[in-house]
Amino acid sequence: MSSPRIYSQAYLTADASTVPESIAIAGQLGYRYVGLRLMPNAPGAPHQRLLGDKALMRETLSRMADTGVGVFDLEIIRIAEGFDVSAYLPLFEAGAELKASAVLVAADDTNEARLVNHYAQLCEAMQPYGMTADLEFMPWTAVKNARDALRVVDAAGRPRNAGILVDALHFGRSDTSVADIAALPPALLHYAQICDAPATNAQGSTQLSVDDMIHTARCERLLPGEGVIDLRGLFAALPADLPVSVEIPNHVRARPVGDLAWSGQALAASRTLLGR
Repeated sequence: MSSPRIYSQAYLTADASTVPESIAIAGQLGYRYVGLRLMPNAPGAPHQRLLGDKALMRETLSRMADTGVGVFDLEIIRIAEGFDVSAYLPLFEAGAELKASAVLVAADDTNEARLVNHYAQLCEAMQPYGMTADLEFMPWTAVKNARDALRVVDAAGRPRNAGILVDALHFGRSDTSVADIAALPPALLHYAQICDAPATNAQGSTQLSVDDMIHTARCERLLPGEGVIDLRGLFAALPADLPVSVEIPNHVRARPVGDLAWSGQALAASRTLLGR
């Protein structure tokens, strides 16, 4: 019999909760880990308070000890034209204290040579902190599909803490195939994100704009099995023991019931689809 999958509660699945609250919810529901967004994905965007707050860090570590829930990944690093790795040192230091495994990285710089150089710098800077730098492909960024991500990581010299993050939503909405996923070196895969999505936007069109895709990604994903993404094909192409980050924000459905109930639904649907 295959061993149970490892599940992590992503930030966006319980984004109304503080860091200690998200850990408590994860522990109650049976997640092994949580993901935390400690830096915003855009200026002024929502994120969880923790950096620079020693009392909150102590409370967080205590909650982790009480529940047995660890921190898997931290968000978010964006590599743009003026990328300065030193701006992320507080994130690295918090990650080391939390014993986090990975940091999610997004690529905004369309100058690929500069992007590659900055990604290599990031990996080098992160190595002493014991975390991987997992580059996520998204169709509206400079790294649009799995092939782009692999090309950037390879051009950076494939540092030992390099990684590629496969998000089911971006797999489904980019020109990434199951064969592209199967071609990714297992050593670069540290976790994957699960969710589902419809084929159309709110107006019923299959021609999705960037705004449509971003809206779904941030606040209207579906539970696994409710949409059209080939989740079974995707996860069959990924290593069977890969940790799964359950990232399913849906503001319309989650806000009325609260983070605990919604995150529980998300975990149950993920387990049902993946079979364990």
